[in-house]
Amino acid sequence: MSSLAPVFSSVKRGSAWRLLNYRYAMAISKDLLEILVCPVCKATVELKPDQSGLKCVQCHRVYPIRDDIPVMLVDEAKIEE
Repeated sequence: MSSLAPVFSSVKRGSAWRLLNYRYAMAISKDLLEILVCPVCKATVELKPDQSGLKCVQCHRVYPIRDDIPVMLVDEAKIEE
């Protein structure tokens, strides 16, 4: 948490925590989710409940999210049931 201290030095502690929680709750925007599709089958992808990846609704490939960026590479995807 110390690395974020300079960023929030001018913000009250309560406000800073709300900003942090909002950032992690909204890691992938709804606008981005609307345009992303599975590179294999072109079906819709949905954010996993734990926000660790985007899962294709058709072929069930899960594309990881790293540093708030979806990695939409077939070689990086894992197939889930």
